[in-house]
Amino acid sequence: METVAAEFIIPTETHIGNIHLQVSDLKQSLDFYSHLLGFRPIRQENGTVWLSASGLPPASIILTELSGAWPKTRETTGLYHAAIRVPTRYDLARIFRRLIDENWPVDGLSDHLVSEGIYLTDPDGNGLEIYHDRPREEWPHRNNYIAMDTKPLNPKNLLAVLPEDVPVWEGLPPKTDIGHIHLRISDLARAEFFYQGVLGFEVTQRDYPGALFFAAGGYHHHIAVNVWAGENIPPSPHDAVGLISFAIHVPDEVTYNTLRDRLAAADIPAAEQSSPDYSLSMLINDPDTNGIEIVTGIRR
Repeated sequence: METVAAEFIIPTETHIGNIHLQVSDLKQSLDFYSHLLGFRPIRQENGTVWLSASGLPPASIILTELSGAWPKTRETTGLYHAAIRVPTRYDLARIFRRLIDENWPVDGLSDHLVSEGIYLTDPDGNGLEIYHDRPREEWPHRNNYIAMDTKPLNPKNLLAVLPEDVPVWEGLPPKTDIGHIHLRISDLARAEFFYQGVLGFEVTQRDYPGALFFAAGGYHHHIAVNVWAGENIPPSPHDAVGLISFAIHVPDEVTYNTLRDRLAAADIPAAEQSSPDYSLSMLINDPDTNGIEIVTGIRR
C-alpha cells in the first residue's frame, strides 16, 4: 500500500451495514439466525439468503452456503466476532431468556462499561456478540479515549428487567442492526494505516494489549482488530466457513467517491459491483484479505 497524503475523517453517520458469512449448511444456519435469534428472511436465491430483523431490506446478515466448507480455524485471520446490537437492555434480557429457553449455549456475559453483551457462537463456530449500548453520556473516558473494559455481567441482574409473565417470543425488535465487527488480523500497524489512514476511522481505544478499536462519529467502536491468535498468521482459506465480507455504509455519494479516490491513491484495488440493497457498492480487501463492501444509497 502506498502513502495517502491528505488527512480524512469518515463522516459521523457511517456505520456497519451487514455481515456476509459463508456457511456449511444453509438450513442449519437459518434455524439458528431465523428461528432461534429471530431474524426474518428478505429473499433467498442461488444458495444465499438475506436477513434483517424487520424482514425488509437492507439486510443485516447474509448467508451463503458452500457445501463441504472446511471448519473454522483459530490460527488464521478473519472473523473474531460480529456484534448484533439491540435497542434496549430489556431487548437484551429477552434474547438471553430466549437462549436459555432453547438450551443454546452462551459463551459469556460481559459488561464493557459502554455496553453489555452476550457472547455465543453460531453452528459453524462463528463468534457473535449480542449487545445493547448504555446512553452515550454515560460512557467513561480515559487518556483521551473512550474507556472500555471486560467485566462480568450478572445474569440474574439482567433477567430481573423482565416481567414475571414474559411475552411470547416474536423475534428481534425491528431496529436491531449490526453494531460493530471484530476481526483477527496479522499486523496492528498495517491495520491502523488502512482503517485510519486510508478509510478515515478514528482510533477510539488502545488500552487492550494486542488490539485496536476504530469508529466514526465518536462511537465506541465500529471495527475492532486483534492479533491475539498471533502475528503474521495466514488468511482463512476461501473454502472455509467464516466471513466473506462486511459492509461499511457511508452517508452519501461524495464520501463514497472520496474513499474510492483514497483507495486508488493507496494502490488498493476496488471493484464496483451491483447490490440488491444499495445503489453504489464497491468491494475491497483489507491488508489481511478480509472482504469489505463500501456502500451508499439504500434502494427502496
